[in-house]
Amino acid sequence: MRITARQRQARLARRHRLAVKAATPEEAAASVVALHGTDPATVFLSAGARLAAPGPEPVERALYADRTLVRMTGMRRTVFVVPAELVPVVHHSSMAAIARRERASVLKVFAEGGWDEARFKEVEESVLRLLAEHGDATAAELGALEPRLREKVRVSAGKPYEAEVSVGSRLLALMAMDGLLVRGSRPSGTWLNGQHRWGLSPEMAELAVHEAQARLVHRWLAAFGPGTEADLKWWTGWTLKQVRAALAAVGAVPVELDEGTGYVLPGDLDDLAEAAAPEPWAALLPALDPTPMGWQAREWYLPPEHRAELFDRSGNVGPTVWWNGRVVGGWAQRPDGEIVWRLLDDVGADARSAVEAEAAALASWLGGVTVTPRFRTPLERALSAGL
Repeated sequence: MRITARQRQARLARRHRLAVKAATPEEAAASVVALHGTDPATVFLSAGARLAAPGPEPVERALYADRTLVRMTGMRRTVFVVPAELVPVVHHSSMAAIARRERASVLKVFAEGGWDEARFKEVEESVLRLLAEHGDATAAELGALEPRLREKVRVSAGKPYEAEVSVGSRLLALMAMDGLLVRGSRPSGTWLNGQHRWGLSPEMAELAVHEAQARLVHRWLAAFGPGTEADLKWWTGWTLKQVRAALAAVGAVPVELDEGTGYVLPGDLDDLAEAAAPEPWAALLPALDPTPMGWQAREWYLPPEHRAELFDRSGNVGPTVWWNGRVVGGWAQRPDGEIVWRLLDDVGADARSAVEAEAAALASWLGGVTVTPRFRTPLERALSAGL
């Protein structure tokens, strides 16, 4: 069966909650499996673009009070915000293997400063005791309680990238990768603050790697399918062998796409073939939003001629303007908070009116807060500078 780009765009609109909005941040996150969390602002802006009643308060409540959303390192060593029930799936499918490699790398680097596995283990156990006694704490607060975290080791001596690295900067992140720590209660300052407080991780369910990978692929196909093996390999960071095994485990059904063979979940063919396109819709998605970052092959929703304007040199997407399932432009905020945007395609008066309404709605719930993406792109820089 052949699935057209238009059918995929209609499905994206519904399943990613861009045309039919979500009631809660948890629904918004689940609609795209996980929200990108490398830039703290992305979490709030991505959720806001999908919520019927956007604003920072419900997202903060889910992250810091209810803890139904959890910030964690996941696929490709990227920081994500995931629904709490998905934490064991992400950890066992992806993060555990990364943590083992990272631990070996950290031990090798810090051996130059006299640190070995036994010494790291001793400090880890101290950190766990301190958090149990004192509750959530910032890295600085933990460093005051456990001075060994503040020790610095000179690494790569004599090389151009020689540096002094604190033990805490590597050890706390490693403990989080191992599932021992979680980025916990609300940081000080505004919701844009990238600082976090470390806390003890809740007990995590055990899952075999193959089972966790099958569950994650099922989630991805439900949200992003149809997609290719290459899309999944890129998104997960797994080997092609692991991707193929997980696709087989969920009984994925092959379909024909413009870029080759794609896959959907059993039972999804009728949804793709028969579902009517939603009403015309526009969206302003932030830098690193999960929708434009969901596939490796993007031509079906992102014209190749726009890529240079909308991505940085590392492949990070900037703020994008969407119209009916396609990227048609970009947006930014000027220093005074004004939302500005530019269309890269001629999409007509109705589209311009819809985008203008989305920009006004975004400005309203931001309430004067100004967001500058952590990874800046050519069009975003130009717009924010008034060019």
